[in-house]
Amino acid sequence: MPKITLNGVTVDFPFQPYECQEAYMAKVLECLQKISVVPVLLRDQTSLLWKLWLSTWLSIPPCHGQCLGSCLVPPRFKKVNGILESPTGTGKTLCLLCSTLAWREHFKDTISARKIAQRMNGVELFPERPMSSWGNAATDADIPTYYTDIPKIIYASRTHSQLTQVINELKNTVYRPKICVLGSREQLCINPEVKRQESNHMQIYMCRMKVMARACHFYNNVEEKSTEKELVESIMDIEDLVKNGNKHRACPYYLSRSLKQQADIIFMPYNYLLDSKSRRAHNLDLKGTVVILDEAHNVEKLCEESSSFDLTPYDLASAMDAINVVLEEQAKVVQQNEINAEFSMELANSGLNMELEDIAKIKKILLQLESAIDAVELPLNDSGVTKEGSYIFDLFAEAQITFQTKSSLLESLEQILQFLSGRTGIFVNTSGLHKLSDIIQTVFNIDPPEGTTGFMPHQSISKYYKVHIHLDNSNQKKKQRTDLWNSSSAKKQGKTLSYWCFSPGYSMHELVRQGVRTIILTSGTLSPLSSFTMEMQIPFPVCLENPHVIDKHQLWVGIIPKGPDGAALTSTYERRFSEDYLSSLGKTIGNLVRVVPHGLLVFFPSYPVMDKSLEYWREHDFAKRIEEVKPMFVEPRNKGSFAEVMDAYYDKVVCPKSNGAAFLAVCRGKASEGLDFADINGRGVIITGLPFPPRMEPRVVLKMQFLDEMRRSGAGAQYLSGREWYSQQASRAVNQAIGRVIRHRQDYGAIFLCDHRFTTGDVRGKLPSWVRPYVNVYDNFGHAVRSVSLFFRVAQEIMPPPLPQCPSGSAGSLSESDMAPSTSSEQILSLKKAKNLDDHVPSLKRKRKVTGDGASSLCMEYEQELISPRRQCIGLLDALECNEKSSEDAEEESDLSGEEKAQRLSTLSLQYEKRLTDEQKGGRKKIKLVSNTQADKKADLTEPKKARATLYIATVKETLSQQNYDLFSKALQHYKKTDDFHAMLSQMSSLFVEDEKKHILLREFYQFVRPQHKKQFDEACCSLTGVGCGYKPEHSLLREEREILAKKIA
Repeated sequence: MPKITLNGVTVDFPFQPYECQEAYMAKVLECLQKISVVPVLLRDQTSLLWKLWLSTWLSIPPCHGQCLGSCLVPPRFKKVNGILESPTGTGKTLCLLCSTLAWREHFKDTISARKIAQRMNGVELFPERPMSSWGNAATDADIPTYYTDIPKIIYASRTHSQLTQVINELKNTVYRPKICVLGSREQLCINPEVKRQESNHMQIYMCRMKVMARACHFYNNVEEKSTEKELVESIMDIEDLVKNGNKHRACPYYLSRSLKQQADIIFMPYNYLLDSKSRRAHNLDLKGTVVILDEAHNVEKLCEESSSFDLTPYDLASAMDAINVVLEEQAKVVQQNEINAEFSMELANSGLNMELEDIAKIKKILLQLESAIDAVELPLNDSGVTKEGSYIFDLFAEAQITFQTKSSLLESLEQILQFLSGRTGIFVNTSGLHKLSDIIQTVFNIDPPEGTTGFMPHQSISKYYKVHIHLDNSNQKKKQRTDLWNSSSAKKQGKTLSYWCFSPGYSMHELVRQGVRTIILTSGTLSPLSSFTMEMQIPFPVCLENPHVIDKHQLWVGIIPKGPDGAALTSTYERRFSEDYLSSLGKTIGNLVRVVPHGLLVFFPSYPVMDKSLEYWREHDFAKRIEEVKPMFVEPRNKGSFAEVMDAYYDKVVCPKSNGAAFLAVCRGKASEGLDFADINGRGVIITGLPFPPRMEPRVVLKMQFLDEMRRSGAGAQYLSGREWYSQQASRAVNQAIGRVIRHRQDYGAIFLCDHRFTTGDVRGKLPSWVRPYVNVYDNFGHAVRSVSLFFRVAQEIMPPPLPQCPSGSAGSLSESDMAPSTSSEQILSLKKAKNLDDHVPSLKRKRKVTGDGASSLCMEYEQELISPRRQCIGLLDALECNEKSSEDAEEESDLSGEEKAQRLSTLSLQYEKRLTDEQKGGRKKIKLVSNTQADKKADLTEPKKARATLYIATVKETLSQQNYDLFSKALQHYKKTDDFHAMLSQMSSLFVEDEKKHILLREFYQFVRPQHKKQFDEACCSLTGVGCGYKPEHSLLREEREILAKKIA
């Protein structure tokens, strides 16, 4: 492999790097080698000089307390941070890995050279290379350094699928560091009993109990197996870790924690790093580490969200119901023990080591918190009320939640949650208690300094926050509690308490306080860099906006301000739903699908705009004209159905009989966030508008007000204005979407910016630096079509044909796998591996049937197949007394070709998705089925029972993991045979209660409940979810009794 020397460090690279790759690695090394001298606590002008950062090179000696002549203590030395943008396809991941690992080896070599020189007393060991030539990476301003000081590298990306890509890139290098990848129990646990738990919280507590009791043999083997050479020295991604855990019968979750201690580089999703609660849970020691945040365009949002929360009335009601269960059970134990003591019998023990009074105090705290929130006066216009961040401490103090009480309260909540997870019987929803525990940790994140009494937290952190209280508008109704402690506020509409962080810099400062050596933020789309660095609120002396590795004949960029009819293309709030705009946009896309070969991506500003556009195009034949050339596939809102739609799109693109396909998606959606549309999967990207955040949403309004306040308060240029931030959000979403088009060195494609606002200098100036040189404005639509037609004609002649696609595309393959000039078969296999990664996550597992080549294919066809997924469910539907015709339909369905399935998905994926969304929202829905009839989901009497049951089963199978769907099926069959209501309710509640989005599935199960159990089930649903099933007394009658009653009425 070629060796190159950059900044005195020799880097082994898999191939001769491009110029932009050398520039990128040089900047990474600059971050690692450069130093900032920070004067500490000066006698005079302290407030001014505290902020003074003097950047200098390592060769400058330290001032040893003489900085500016007045240091009280020696200055601190700190490595500098970097923010590096390099377009997708430029080998960013490979450059990061090679440069950081080369520097780490150089650091180690420097220490070795120093130790050898000391032993040799100045005699050179290698005459041809003096010891001084090994560099000064480890001098750290002349402070002695030891092997233990070699920094660990923390490599964080957005998802585990992306980390799998990174680890596969590491395998392509000569470097073999000790690595570790961190994940959750949901992804890593191999204990069958723990894995059966649908709720992540229940998995955590059951695992903890087994570990404490040493009842998990997988955990018990970890200590012995953690020294196995195969486990310690192998480069394993999360899938390899699970496989090796099964092979060695050792728990992968605790094995990864063990490997972390000796690892040179640790991989993790970046929420583990940025969320203080996750850092504590994973016991991360960041002191002296090099932190790399890849795909960092989402870091700003995650920083704010990880430090924020929304507490709904449902959360409080759920927490109180869980406490009520504990109170009742403990009261029974106390009562039983009084009787046992009287007769000198053995005392009972529930397993919860808490006094009844302490549990009652927690309930009192919850009631006081609910009352304090409900007592806040709201304006008559229902807009909600906003208060300063410090108000949260006053509000919580009314409920006796303070810095002084938080530790004991958290400890009590932990004990109660552990107790509830270990009890048997009907499932208790603990999500409210979990949320309360997280909220307390968020609010009281910083402990007061030891020995201080007048600690004022609002002075240090509350300036970054706002408290917003508004009427609850969620679908879950506040539970009507009838116990003696019930507060009067429970009868009113509840209020939601929101505590929102508006400064990503708050989380970044928290990271810096952990003592990290260097932070490197990198992504393909960070532009504009200046605004991004302002948001982060920490210095980034090293910056880079890298060009692309492509040539000018590989990219075409055109701004199209007018459609073919001459009408202005402008997706402003006022015109986005106007007929002339929708018509002109439909004509524009109808023309462009004819000139763009293979796959075409169309990005809309939001789901409502996409829905309205499709609705209009279908009514006025625009959709028909588009689909005559390229069938349209629509990005679903539902995460579970995304993979199937993507696979169908990829299948259609590679189909030799087709002209490709069009994929319609939204900016900031899943398709725009890292999916790989390389080569023919994405030859063109159309941006139909600027995706500004919802202007009237309270959180957006308050964010803009916060920034304006900070700017006026004296922070000045350190903060963006509200308007600048608002504009920047739209530009960054656009940049992320257009990054789908060029994915590697040999790729080519076109970008269409179909909104007249792109003609303004301000908007164009925020496009990525690698795109700006190619931009042309086409006032005449015909000129644009001719230009892009010529571009594709030339590109197809000059560029080599792409390598064959792996089956079903790569719906899960998340970019950066194309660093070398060509893609090897090993890399293609790694893409498929990343695609199937979610098999380890029960809640994300996809349903597949396996063909001869092992490729996954569709087993569920959305809207048109909703009345015939019977080949999958035949055993279960037999249990539901469905007729035998389902098996005939299933055989017919199995004869469908992949192309026909893709066609069905292309035209109906949006309708199916809208139905799922409507189901979650509640209310009346219209479902479009194969026969194009319309069925009202609420109207039980007008919808055939069999079709309704089938629709329900299909939705359950789509929503649950395969393992939990099997549990559901067995529970239903068991209930049919035994009539055991309590066993059925316990199983169904464990499957559907923990996740609020699944509550509707529990209520819809009402149709399978025996008449004699209908009333009990309705009451249980009301208690567990806050909403009943619409029980009526006649529902408890048997079929014959209902028929007799109907005849009497007639």
